[in-house]
Amino acid sequence: MATTRLDIVTAERVVFSDDVDVVVAPGVEGQLGILPHHAPLMTMLLPGELRVRRGGEEFYLAISGGFLEVRPDRIIVLADAAERVEEIDVARAEEAKRRAEELLRTHPPEVDETLAEAALRRSLARLKVVERRRKRRPGVQPG
Repeated sequence: MATTRLDIVTAERVVFSDDVDVVVAPGVEGQLGILPHHAPLMTMLLPGELRVRRGGEEFYLAISGGFLEVRPDRIIVLADAAERVEEIDVARAEEAKRRAEELLRTHPPEVDETLAEAALRRSLARLKVVERRRKRRPGVQPG
């Protein structure tokens, strides 16, 4: 099967760089599946789960938005933040979710609802990635 290079980069670091079979990303218009030889494109990404398949193994990263560019020779994800499952602090993500839900429920005047919704989406993405890991057999995260 053909592969393509995937680079996942944040302002702080290169999170992942290797050849992959498939990438599924949370685009602004819905889930976006990318196979090798995909037509070039550039799109914004929403906070969510980035799924990567490489050699029959699938793994997931939580991203908090950014951009995705498909080039003839590679896929580049420029993420605001990206976390592998082993980097996610579950207690912190659950607390962030609880705080965001509380802010959205009570609507205090000093809180920007858009920011609270974004915080909720980020925490939900982290928790979804952790939950997927729990459903799989525990093993070494590829990458």
